[in-house]
Amino acid sequence: MTPEPANAATSYDYDVIVIGGGPAGATTATLVAEAGHRVLLLERAERPAFKIGESLMPATYWTLERLGVLDEMKESAFPKKYSVQFFNRHGRGSSPFYFHETDDHDSSQTWQVLRSEFDGMLLDNARKKGAEVQFSSPVREVLFEGDRARGVRAEVAGGPARELSCRAVVDASGQRALLSRKLKIQELHPCLKNASYFTHYEGAHFDDGIDRGATLILHTENQDSWFWFIPLPGGKVSVGVVGHIDYLTKGRPRDPQKVFDEELALCSALAERLEGARQVRDVKVLKDFSYLSTQMAGDGWILAGDAFGFIDPIYSSGVFLALRSGEIAADALLEGLAEDDLSEASLRRNEDEFVAGMTAVKRLVYAFYDRGFSFAKFLERFPDCREAVVDLLVGNVYRRPVDHLITALDEFQSQEAAPIAATGR
Repeated sequence: MTPEPANAATSYDYDVIVIGGGPAGATTATLVAEAGHRVLLLERAERPAFKIGESLMPATYWTLERLGVLDEMKESAFPKKYSVQFFNRHGRGSSPFYFHETDDHDSSQTWQVLRSEFDGMLLDNARKKGAEVQFSSPVREVLFEGDRARGVRAEVAGGPARELSCRAVVDASGQRALLSRKLKIQELHPCLKNASYFTHYEGAHFDDGIDRGATLILHTENQDSWFWFIPLPGGKVSVGVVGHIDYLTKGRPRDPQKVFDEELALCSALAERLEGARQVRDVKVLKDFSYLSTQMAGDGWILAGDAFGFIDPIYSSGVFLALRSGEIAADALLEGLAEDDLSEASLRRNEDEFVAGMTAVKRLVYAFYDRGFSFAKFLERFPDCREAVVDLLVGNVYRRPVDHLITALDEFQSQEAAPIAATGR
């Protein structure tokens, strides 16, 4: 462990430098700056950009409340989301999983968002709370003295590269994962090497009432891929297909649109909803490889959001885990700054709690990808687990125990479901 220099409070340009302006970085910057510390957030893009990950989990409510943006969310045009519904390969839908089933509270309703607008709102809030936010500011390198991070080399606001010193660096650079790649601490989940092809439509057919804003998950008829259907403001909908990267890429056309269309032809329930609709975005492709870093923090540095780990998009956990990890990072930094201790041990103090929640979500992801698994079959056998399933879909992994659900999933999978490894997925 490299000791922190003397006069740490006054010898740095900033107390904390945050790399990345997504939900994780914005959350950390807001909470640390609000406490009176000098915070610089560096975002490489010129402005908040289009991203997938539009669907929020209801448990984001608690972080949004802490950040002070709930009123703004309630006044926004973002569609309200009350449930998730799953469709099997025959096009039959499950009963919707309504979030209010387990807790009839304001937090049981969430939103479907345009990420450019949502991320922009969070960054504006960070500025209001005292953080310095700079766009067009790519970070080229995290600087170290021995094992301790001491700052970054960055091109601030399009200027020449220069060094900026700080007491702690937060890597919230998303799937670029600047620090975990540099330190070689990122581990892939070998069974979750997927890709996604996605676009937007307008004029699709929606359900009525509170079901209008629901996230729909629809299997293709061969069960080698699945689609998401996420309502957006202005009558648009985000549609994407996810499957193992080998299935979606090997021996397929090089044109993403053709691959998307081939998969859509295998999903009649979705094709019906898109009949007469107009595609308004080119199809884009992302690798959705799942991974987790072996540690969340070290001396003078901490990881947040996708820079720490990423789980398959099936349950829309990405923004929720980003916001929560931003809180975890901020709390560790605030305690460390107060105690003048930004060591690895100090900054990792909440890591186990966060990883336990990620692990619970990941366990339900693995269940989804087992060909023999369906929620209907599982809940027929374990009806007492319905509330726990809803809790996981809500994101209540940090508020309620889900151990009994994990045990039931293990038992069900061992007897009835086909393990991922056996299907090559």
